[in-house]
Amino acid sequence: MPVDPSQERYLSLLAQVLTDYVNISIHDGSQFVRPDYAERDLNDLAVRRAIRGEGGDWPQRAYSMSGLKRLDNLRHCIEQVVADDVPGDVVETGVWRGGACIFAKAVLDVLGAQDRWVWLADSFQGLPAPDFERYPGEFSLDLSTIDYLKAGRAVVEENFRRFGLLDGRVRFIEGWFRDTLPNAPVRSIAVLRLDGDLYESTMVALDALYDRVPSGGYVIIDDHGAVPACADAVRDFRQRRGIADPMVDIDWTGTFWRKS
Repeated sequence: MPVDPSQERYLSLLAQVLTDYVNISIHDGSQFVRPDYAERDLNDLAVRRAIRGEGGDWPQRAYSMSGLKRLDNLRHCIEQVVADDVPGDVVETGVWRGGACIFAKAVLDVLGAQDRWVWLADSFQGLPAPDFERYPGEFSLDLSTIDYLKAGRAVVEENFRRFGLLDGRVRFIEGWFRDTLPNAPVRSIAVLRLDGDLYESTMVALDALYDRVPSGGYVIIDDHGAVPACADAVRDFRQRRGIADPMVDIDWTGTFWRKS
């Protein structure tokens, strides 16, 4: 189903609201996640917009840290699997406040894809502490101590309600990935989006869910450029499985491939 101009405006505005792009100011309290941002003029509003567009900061009021480019990529992947009739749902592992999944649900609704669900997999209590004994190359920062990265399930559900998008096609998989993903009830995944930061979170998700992605489905890695441990997990998994499908960069950190 083609998107008409009013639907296009809706999705564009929704992405800007979810990333809080519409309220950017030089005093909005954002934290910047790339060292080279210190070299930019952060008092320039145009610079701030460019950073937010590529998901380069931690916005205080946003529902998603992904930025406009990665949300646009998510939309592209969903539209393509619907157009090509690739079976399966949309799954995100690591959802924070739910913004990317809210956007995915809106895209599915606009496309009339009422037979597809959105699954949100998260501990809903932040990230686990890094396990250096099992994963020596794990991300060196302990993100489990950062309250900003924690959002409870009730918060995420309320965020869906605010946008009128919480219904029976929104499903939650609550708990640590190692405990929940191997037996997750989702059968087929047309778009798999990984945003777990850590080596363990990335590898566990790939091991548990990759085989449920059919040919023509997409795998999106949010943290590939930002977190070396995440990139290592993706490399190790692809090498072990002999995956040669080309990876395409979305922005400075996001990447994706289409499963052959």
